[in-house]
Amino acid sequence: MRYIPNSPAERAEMLRQIGATSIEQLFDSIPAPLRLRQHLEVPAALSEIELLRKFDELATRNQAARRISFLGAGAYSHYIPTVVDHLISRSEFFTAYTPYQPEISQGTLQAIFEFQTLVCQLTGMDIANASMYDGSTAMAEAVLMAERITKRSKVIVSAAVHPQYLEVAHTYVQHAGIELQQALYCTESGTTLRESLSGLDENTAAVVVQSPNFFGCIEDLEALSEKAHAKGALLVVAVTEAMSLGLLRSPGACGADIVAAEGQSFGVPLSYGGPYVGLFATRDKYARQIPGRLVGEAYDKNGRRGFVLTLATREQHIRREKATSNICTNEGLIALASTIYLETMGRRGVPEAARQCAQKAHYAAGQIAKIKGFSLPFSAPFFNEFVARAPIEAAPLLERLAREKGIDGGIALARFDSSRTNDFLVCVTETNTRAEIDALVEGLSDLSRTN
Repeated sequence: MRYIPNSPAERAEMLRQIGATSIEQLFDSIPAPLRLRQHLEVPAALSEIELLRKFDELATRNQAARRISFLGAGAYSHYIPTVVDHLISRSEFFTAYTPYQPEISQGTLQAIFEFQTLVCQLTGMDIANASMYDGSTAMAEAVLMAERITKRSKVIVSAAVHPQYLEVAHTYVQHAGIELQQALYCTESGTTLRESLSGLDENTAAVVVQSPNFFGCIEDLEALSEKAHAKGALLVVAVTEAMSLGLLRSPGACGADIVAAEGQSFGVPLSYGGPYVGLFATRDKYARQIPGRLVGEAYDKNGRRGFVLTLATREQHIRREKATSNICTNEGLIALASTIYLETMGRRGVPEAARQCAQKAHYAAGQIAKIKGFSLPFSAPFFNEFVARAPIEAAPLLERLAREKGIDGGIALARFDSSRTNDFLVCVTETNTRAEIDALVEGLSDLSRTN
């Protein structure tokens, strides 16, 4: 709220108008014992130099931010060019909102159009919407969309999908008359067991898989697509590590019908878990079932190109029974950050970052597998995340690694599956150096011996 100063005479006049003799009289309804009678113990004001020094001192206490990190599982530490923050901080973008009036919103609309174009190029799909809240809600919306398209009520979801994405999907569909069935994953390869899709039949709306999946393993999307399409079901592909799209064959080229992804890897900082940005793309024939909004090109009577909201099938715009979703906005500013990142990195930069992720992750996996007692339980190819198995319980091992060595070595999988007490998920990105990887390996080796 803007501060508007009032003179003593103006305050006296306002009190007179409402029939009060003092400001204290306005608080008569509060019992006297509950009123503060002394001044607040607030430190005196600081000069700018003193304030910056104070913040620097506070920052030195944040030891966790100084630890070497190999954390992933849906939130990834990637390099962000400084130009991203510089451009999204321009005042024109501070109040980015729904561009209802195209004649005064061409900049915002063009930025969203560029974002949609980039998402299509990355996913290999025909159309993309203006963004979703995040990857998990995008996947849940994909499940609802598949049910609308096929008029079928059963959806089979791989157990190798991120557990928190599964929880969000369940929340969305539990009262929507949609049955969620889980397909098992192979304990040797780490990928979805095609044999566990025995429930796939003429009542199945979609098969939902994640690739790379929660364990980092790359799924055989083409084979899963053929199996789903043979029964008239759709293939929904979820992607939590969008950087993989810079190296792996696109989901669209593998037969996906809907792609739902988390775009945080593209120019969005970790920021304690958000805000992030959901990517959502599909085939052109399903355009009218896409949730959210779609920005398209248009031309005025003089033939000049412009941008407009081509499709907005949400409850605020059309009858509720015709709406595809009740999502009421899009992540405009975060989508802009991803757009600037992708345009800055370009067709060479994104694949190069992806290649470095893969190469460094495979080096790390190879070194960890050489430690006595350690192994890699899954055989499927991976991108930049992999599961390592320790000879001792993973959770206390990782806690000691963080406390004694200053390294966040991964995520203990017992948090999600009590049977995997010794397994932990390791993520390596282009920001991790060889020295950091070697320090991780040395730390795991030392602590596993001294346990």
